[in-house]
Amino acid sequence: MSPHGSPNAPLPDVPSAERAFREVGDVTLHVVAAGDPADPLVVLLHGFPEFWYEWRAHVEHLVDAGYRVLVPDQRGYNRSDKPSGLDAYRMGRLSADVVDLVESEERETAHVVGHDWGAAVAWDAALRHPGTVDRLGIINVPHPTVFERFLKTKPRQMAKSWYMFYFQLPKLPEWNASRNGYEFVTSAMREGARPGTFSETDFERYRAAWAEEGALTAMIDWYRALFRRRDDPPRERVAAPTLVLWGENDQALVPEMASESVTYCEDGRLERFPEATHWLPHEEPDRVSDLLVEHLDG
Repeated sequence: MSPHGSPNAPLPDVPSAERAFREVGDVTLHVVAAGDPADPLVVLLHGFPEFWYEWRAHVEHLVDAGYRVLVPDQRGYNRSDKPSGLDAYRMGRLSADVVDLVESEERETAHVVGHDWGAAVAWDAALRHPGTVDRLGIINVPHPTVFERFLKTKPRQMAKSWYMFYFQLPKLPEWNASRNGYEFVTSAMREGARPGTFSETDFERYRAAWAEEGALTAMIDWYRALFRRRDDPPRERVAAPTLVLWGENDQALVPEMASESVTYCEDGRLERFPEATHWLPHEEPDRVSDLLVEHLDG
């Protein structure tokens, strides 16, 4: 039995899939790994309020395409360490975890793909550590400069981001999120996605992850640190070839930010999904995996 608790979800149905705990900087991360260790490396980063399980439908596709895949529970989530204090969740610390995770595979570079907060970390890793990120995959999160501008100047985006301001309150968000079987969180996922996207089994696994000691506070501290521990990367231009995938019916982010984000990339491409929502990796797993493999193959 790991000191980090028992598994909250079964491994992907891939013969090589295994669990590991990696010492990454100042934390230990729970990681699901699959594929031949000699193959090119892909790191998949989940968003809020998920954990590695978000990417379960994509692992087999990437392994079959010839990639080594690492899917961590990011710090604060599920079975990974949950350090206290906002400094532990500064953006530079979050993207440094990616660099350290790549180094734990005895690699210098990797392809990095992220959704939601995972995409924010992926953007930051490409901007802060350009020598580490070979190719970048982004799903439904804008470039940080674009998001900051829209959040400050576009009333529609301000309104959609209400929860980010709500999460700045002490203790109340955690209390509210944990009530009635985590209804605040599950309803946001269920109502923001296409019908049937998430099953009750999915929510049972998410609830188990959210129930890990300290998880809710750590997860919400990512938002608190974003506002109170500003940590901008040293550049705005992304050198790595970048694919942006965007579900246009995103309940939290206006679609205009997608095209503007690509303008910050030296080699950027945008693929829109007019019928999809913020939860694109769940709604269109085959198409998303196909596009990612095409992009990563170069």
